[in-house]
Amino acid sequence: MTVKTLSEKLNLKVLNLSDGQRQVTGGYAGDLLSWVMGRAKEDCAWVTIMTNINVIAVASLADVACVVLSENSTPDEQMLSAAAAKEINLLQSEKDTFTLCGEIANLIK
Repeated sequence: MTVKTLSEKLNLKVLNLSDGQRQVTGGYAGDLLSWVMGRAKEDCAWVTIMTNINVIAVASLADVACVVLSENSTPDEQMLSAAAAKEINLLQSEKDTFTLCGEIANLIK
């Protein structure tokens, strides 16, 4: 499934879509950046409530397909600018992390 399709099916708000055709092959949920950096798999949809610029750096290092901000977490301009500059797909949802992860898992089975 592509990031664009994932965003459409889950009614996610697109904050930055650099590569909507990127394939999502799994998911990961976590807010401790050092933990995510060592455990998130390439091409996954990373669900987090963290909204600082370091999320973009970790997303780039882990080579995730997209970052999905759950619980309506709102990024600042610095994070949005970094996502655009590093071409990180950044999405947002009002759903809680648990619900969102379940929905992602059901879609990419």
